[in-house]
Amino acid sequence: MRTLIRASHIIAYQDGEHRHLRDGVIVVDGNEIIHVGKTFDGTVDTELDATGMVVTPGFINTHAHLYESPLDKSFVEDKGPRQFYGSGLFEYLPARSAASDESTARACIDFSMAELIRSGTTTVMEIGSYGDYVAEKAAEAGLRAYIGQGYRDGRWFTRDGKRAEWEWDFEAGQAAFQRAIEFIDRIEGKANDRIRGFLTPMQVDTCSEELLRQSRRQATEMGVPLALHASQSVVEFIEMTRRHGLTPIEWLQEIGFLGPDVILGHAIIIGGGTWANYPADDIGILADTGTNVAHAVWVFARRGIAMESFSRYQDRGVNMTLATDTSPQSMLEALRWAAVVSKIMDRSTELATAADVFDAATLGGAKALGRDDLGRIAPGAKADMLFWAGQSLWMTPLRDPVRNIVYNAEAEDIRHVMIDGELVMRDHRLITIDEDSVVAGLQEAGERMWARLPEGDWNNRTVDELSPNAYKPFEG
Repeated sequence: MRTLIRASHIIAYQDGEHRHLRDGVIVVDGNEIIHVGKTFDGTVDTELDATGMVVTPGFINTHAHLYESPLDKSFVEDKGPRQFYGSGLFEYLPARSAASDESTARACIDFSMAELIRSGTTTVMEIGSYGDYVAEKAAEAGLRAYIGQGYRDGRWFTRDGKRAEWEWDFEAGQAAFQRAIEFIDRIEGKANDRIRGFLTPMQVDTCSEELLRQSRRQATEMGVPLALHASQSVVEFIEMTRRHGLTPIEWLQEIGFLGPDVILGHAIIIGGGTWANYPADDIGILADTGTNVAHAVWVFARRGIAMESFSRYQDRGVNMTLATDTSPQSMLEALRWAAVVSKIMDRSTELATAADVFDAATLGGAKALGRDDLGRIAPGAKADMLFWAGQSLWMTPLRDPVRNIVYNAEAEDIRHVMIDGELVMRDHRLITIDEDSVVAGLQEAGERMWARLPEGDWNNRTVDELSPNAYKPFEG
């Protein structure tokens, strides 16, 4: 099927960058864009009228945890123990994980498919433990997904809420590593090649040197991306410098882990920055090795932590990508927070521009994945596109579409979503997902998880003790 799309505004790709095309056309043949321009003289089978709309590439979300992030809502906000430098990793994450099970994970994954598509994600990188179910639901939803089964041979925990400790099980780590490899072989190329795999050792501080070296060799051999949480907390940074006398990023360079196929989430607590107050040039190492950064601004900003200068990474040549990590899993929110928080940190309105963050959410993600057929509207690219209302309370008046999208648009301004040449949302209606059902399922999952929280908390606290509601209950 060959489809001509006629739109008032198109963010097209030309000469290595996005360009604003007014009153143009896009021609899609099957799942591929074959023409972009002012006119088209060939024959088509059907037309999609997007007059008055803005058509952009879909967003590439490079770091997500679909199986658990929706249950961050009503739980982790406004909380962050000072003894862990504001991070919730060492108390809230273990408690939630222990209180969750396969049924809650499935509810989160079902919900995530709707949330991602509604808010503009067309390609997601999922780091989790339920990869087969993610692959199944992504295929059903029409989403493009890179899926990694997380593995590690260590874990962090706290006995007293004051100190983080680590314990190791190298045999279990090797077994999980092998399962991750087998998983990629099992799902790679499914759903018209929309489903692919990647390797993801979980955290720099919970993986042994041998496991990371093995991961590096295996990713090269298989030709798949390699992702790792690194430099994501002050606690982790201090622990790694204690172990090695090097920053996490310096150590990863020393063991030969870094490279153009590596995506580090989040590389935010770095040598050379004030959060760690440790002299080093981590940004230079990232740039020199071609390593990519998955910047998930909200997971830190909600606790008063921020990347000190998004623009400094860009200026040094680091390929920046955007991600959601936590809830809300909205790339539209990621764009806005990345731009605004970065301006605050640099005290400059002219840095971290709308174009900078839009590039990170599209071209940056495509580069990190080694894909020149994603993140752009150009001949030869996959037909992954968002159709935005040009006239709405948030998009009007319309002069610069990208600024309107980054600073003003709401998810409801996304009228249609096309992935791999197929509409998966039309006129705000999800075609492949029962939205009411997934919302109800997540509510039930949340209530089950909240009830079981004492089982996983070091001090057996209830949800109301661990995370009190914003307001006390009404009495009487």
